[in-house]
Amino acid sequence: MTEVNTPPRVRGWTRFVTARPRLSLLVALVLTVLAVLAGSGVADRLGAGGWEDPTAESTYATKALEREFPGSQPNVLLLLDAGDASVDDPAVAAEAERLTERLASERGVTGVGSYWQSGTPALRSKDGHEALIAARVTGDEKTAGETLERIAPHYRGVHGPAEVTVGGPVAVRHEMQTIIQEDLTRAELIALPVTLVLLVMVFGSAVAALLPLGIGIVAILGTNAILRGLTELTDVSVFAINLTTALGLGLAIDYALFIVRRFREELSTGAEPVTAIGTTLRTAGRTVLFSALTVAVSLAAMLVFPQYFLRSFAYAGIAVVLLAAAAALILLPAALVLLGHRVDSWDLRRVFRRGRRPNPAGEEGRAWARTATLVMRRAPFFALGTTAVLVLLGLPFLGVRFGTADDRQLPSASESHVVQQHIREGFPGSPGGGLEVLAEGRATEAQYGAYKERIARLPDVARVDGPLVQGDSAYFTVLAKGEAVGDPAQRLVGELREVRAPFDTEVTGTAAVLVDSKDAIGERLPLAAAFITVVTLLLVFLLTGSVLIPVQAVVLNALSLTAMFGAVVWVFQDGHLSGLLGFTSPGSIETTLPVLMFCVAFGLSMDYGVFLLSRIKEEYDHTGDHDQAVRHGLQRTGGLISAAAVILAVVMVAIGTSRVTNTKMLGLGIALAVLMDAMIVRSLLVPAVMRLTGRATWWAPRPLRRFHERFGLTEGEPAPAGEGKPAGERNPAEEGEPDRDKAGARG
Repeated sequence: MTEVNTPPRVRGWTRFVTARPRLSLLVALVLTVLAVLAGSGVADRLGAGGWEDPTAESTYATKALEREFPGSQPNVLLLLDAGDASVDDPAVAAEAERLTERLASERGVTGVGSYWQSGTPALRSKDGHEALIAARVTGDEKTAGETLERIAPHYRGVHGPAEVTVGGPVAVRHEMQTIIQEDLTRAELIALPVTLVLLVMVFGSAVAALLPLGIGIVAILGTNAILRGLTELTDVSVFAINLTTALGLGLAIDYALFIVRRFREELSTGAEPVTAIGTTLRTAGRTVLFSALTVAVSLAAMLVFPQYFLRSFAYAGIAVVLLAAAAALILLPAALVLLGHRVDSWDLRRVFRRGRRPNPAGEEGRAWARTATLVMRRAPFFALGTTAVLVLLGLPFLGVRFGTADDRQLPSASESHVVQQHIREGFPGSPGGGLEVLAEGRATEAQYGAYKERIARLPDVARVDGPLVQGDSAYFTVLAKGEAVGDPAQRLVGELREVRAPFDTEVTGTAAVLVDSKDAIGERLPLAAAFITVVTLLLVFLLTGSVLIPVQAVVLNALSLTAMFGAVVWVFQDGHLSGLLGFTSPGSIETTLPVLMFCVAFGLSMDYGVFLLSRIKEEYDHTGDHDQAVRHGLQRTGGLISAAAVILAVVMVAIGTSRVTNTKMLGLGIALAVLMDAMIVRSLLVPAVMRLTGRATWWAPRPLRRFHERFGLTEGEPAPAGEGKPAGERNPAEEGEPDRDKAGARG
């Protein structure tokens, strides 16, 4: 194959990326240095929240209460432990009063109150040895975190007869942000050397192994710069930097593996480096482009949700995917042209091959070809068996319970977790966990009293406090029976919103935020699913020209995620393996996590699906032999997909070593999904299903076939007349009729 045979558009692209390779790499180096400077300090500007719907009733009520009644929304708690003494001991009470007055005088702190001022039973532990000082730190997440960092050291520790620890939502967020940054650095230190070793094992050449890492680093640094810019315009979650690292390394390695592998194949046929790059870009390059688009589409679906936690992953994911693809299609070809045959230099596997004859080129992938032959020979067994196993692994997800992210995301020894655990276990009424009802509009004392009585009669109410009136506004505190976000509390949110009142009412609190978040996700989930499905169907059709293959791709990809969702519930909700993995199970799954994990894992699954389908399509275009095309596709990509999946799983497991439970769940869950997809779905289920559908797999109605001929992209050129398919052979896919595959029993 020569440069003359390359289509004009691709010839132009090949010429563009190879004309000035040294200049291209120099420009990339300069841009990378600028990205390092632009993205520095990005983690300090990211938020640790974002799970609530900003347009919800609970969000409006929370902001109104912060403004009108700052004492109703404490976000910092000082837990005073009197040891063996009582918190009512005069010495302890005097010290507590001094600390309360001192905290009230701090800049940026308002709404300070304590057990010793109010005598509220909910602020005193059941055993009488602990009590709380509560306050509101003003400002956004970043400002509140800075204020806490400034004042906390002055209160934490021993003060006379009492010991003080600091907790509350601001402390939880601040500690979570700090831990995530530390864990990310550790994950990178784990993932990079292990990944390099695996790449050397895959490529043999140390030079070839370094290329994917370089592409990944460029993508990660560029995405950090983009996120830094986005923080000037909108809120971005600190969790997004974990996805940036994982996808930056994982996808860059996938794309580089595919391109370098094809480039080396072309060199082995005797092609010159520039010609080999032209062929590589026309084949593997197109696959990388389609793969990047499918992954970006899956991640873009999170933009339909209002929570900035989910939207942040879309920002980071889309940026890192497109940068990884751009680097793989621009910088990598330039580097390969300069290296040429030296891409195989420093073959570190020679020491292990001494005395052994290397495999001939034709022997490569023979094990995968044998696997494909076996699977297609027993296609019904493998199709039904693997489907049954995947469905069984996903059954635990039927018992999923949704909750909110709280201090239990943190290690059990972290200060803010310890404080909140003491409150949960030792204080009556779950202070800070009740529901607040904001009443707006002028009302009389009698009207407030009547409204309070109606609330008290609700079946899920344990106690009603208030109202506290200020001008034309008032608020009531309502404690539900059971846990703060349990089923009774969630039912009570709806009940409170139905209670008649002569004034406007809005309900907030932890359970209300959860209810509104679930409603927001449920309302927009069909739109996100439809977006992913429709665009994925279109992209896969443009790649294959088939009507059936896109449907198969969507269904089988979704099926590949069942094990991940089942494991998430069994491990992280039900608490199995919590001791081994080092986390505290809250008994629920944070509402946004399944959506995030689906979008990320579905995109990565499509990534591998495109790699396999593109090679099958290329072979089918050349030969017209469906079974041979499936066998050849798995032979050529099975090892590559498995290697890419293992490397990406290593990166995700490194992320999963985080001490923050949500990050651990994300990393380990996606690692499992990637391995199941590569080892089970791509290796067994796809060839089995394609064998069952036979050559009807490639059928498309005439109008769609013409559309594909005009707008579709394929990896290879059809075989010239007289080659591949015998002249005059009737191809059902070309006739517009499904083939009944009379050779169905043929092995």
